[in-house]
Amino acid sequence: MATPEERRIHIETIRTFPAELEALVKDLTPEQLTTPYLDGEWTVQQIVHHLADSHTNAIVRMKLILTEDTPYLKGYLQDEVADLADVESTPIEASLMILRGLHERWANLFERLSEEDWARVGWYDGDPKRAQSVERILEIYAWHGGNHIDQIKKTLAADD
Repeated sequence: MATPEERRIHIETIRTFPAELEALVKDLTPEQLTTPYLDGEWTVQQIVHHLADSHTNAIVRMKLILTEDTPYLKGYLQDEVADLADVESTPIEASLMILRGLHERWANLFERLSEEDWARVGWYDGDPKRAQSVERILEIYAWHGGNHIDQIKKTLAADD
């Protein structure tokens, strides 16, 4: 288990992530958002929409874990979702708004969990060997946002 200080740092990362992402992408041109600069990598627009999709799925999984006994957790095909028509046709502001609200609620929920809540788990595909705790969700998604910010920076640097 993480220490309370480690949790606090991760929660602050969750809380501040949307502003950090927005600062990075808000002034990008349509070409910068939609150009596939690197083979096999998503565009910046796909990354921003992926973050909204992924973090929405994660908070839903977390709420299932907090309200059900060892719920079944389901993943999704992120590459296929990144290629759906809405990703191309929706301005990134829509996903930035989702992330702002979602992360505020998520951080508020994390701050109010009991020790018992942190240890609760769900099972991917109903498999106890693939258990995921609430605490692990915090760790993963505190890392996940920063990982994609680094990916966006790498993608934009390929334009130089």
